[in-house]
Amino acid sequence: MLRPIEDKVLIEPIKEAETKSTSGFILTKLDKESPTEGIVVAVGPGIVFPNGTTLQIDLEVGDKVSYSRFAGTEVSHEGKEYVILPYREIYAVLG
Repeated sequence: MLRPIEDKVLIEPIKEAETKSTSGFILTKLDKESPTEGIVVAVGPGIVFPNGTTLQIDLEVGDKVSYSRFAGTEVSHEGKEYVILPYREIYAVLG
């Protein structure tokens, strides 16, 4: 299993459903800068600052989150696709 370091978060992206037109054409979302969603798979321990305080990451495994489409790095591990991104690139925890 991948284990993120510092303030990094490992996310399994939720695939967007394809939309088909009435004539059968597959429609894609053209807004490539819109946020995307995923499920938190692993969370790093946080960053320790020079003064000794630690940035606590307020996420748990299983949380559904929204993040920028171009944030982080896409990785493939054991046949699954993931995104590793800094905690600050996550916009919100979704209901």
